[in-house]
Amino acid sequence: MSTRVLLVEDEPAIRRSVSYALRGEGFDVETVADGESAVETGAGFDVVILDLMLPRMPGTEVLRQLRAVSPVPIIVLTARDSELDRVLGLELGADDYVTKPFSLAELASRVRAILRRRELDRVGTGSVREVGGLRIDLVSHEVLVDDRSVYLTPSQFKVLALLAQVPGRVVARREIMQHLWDSSHVGDEHACDVHVSNLRHKIEGERSRPRRIVTVRGAGYKLVAV
Repeated sequence: MSTRVLLVEDEPAIRRSVSYALRGEGFDVETVADGESAVETGAGFDVVILDLMLPRMPGTEVLRQLRAVSPVPIIVLTARDSELDRVLGLELGADDYVTKPFSLAELASRVRAILRRRELDRVGTGSVREVGGLRIDLVSHEVLVDDRSVYLTPSQFKVLALLAQVPGRVVARREIMQHLWDSSHVGDEHACDVHVSNLRHKIEGERSRPRRIVTVRGAGYKLVAV
């Protein structure tokens, strides 16, 4: 069965060119032109490519609503090369972002990378990692914090699983981003801080005073048992 991709884009020319290119890569592509339609259908796809500037409902709200009901991987398209847009998208649960104008080959590559990561997660070792009060099931993607279940986005889970491989080992931002993209592409390493901040919000008692995910200045992050 072909991978089902939903393209949410209101500009007809971009919608045509992107859908044509992705179909040429073997993806089964459907398109919608507004935010409300995206919310109604997005959870049923394998990947969502989401423009932030949409009629009827802004892309940020689409992202918020989709992420509340589904872990579907989401790639954000933004016409504005601003750090605020990128950070906001990641804060709301986007897995990746591409800034317009973009290469169609690059976009297809990002879609394939997300699908590879999902498949690797799906066929994981079946092990459960426990670090202090954290319990991480690599197959079901279930995370317990002091016996309390917490929901993580796919990217947040990916970061936590990496840090939990060797508790106490310092993991550099670049390594985290390479692990997320499953390639040497790292994008903006500042995005790593956003992922970690969002993850802390889920698993720390106080995000402003983290105890589990510790920052090692100038080096990266490490996970410690609490």
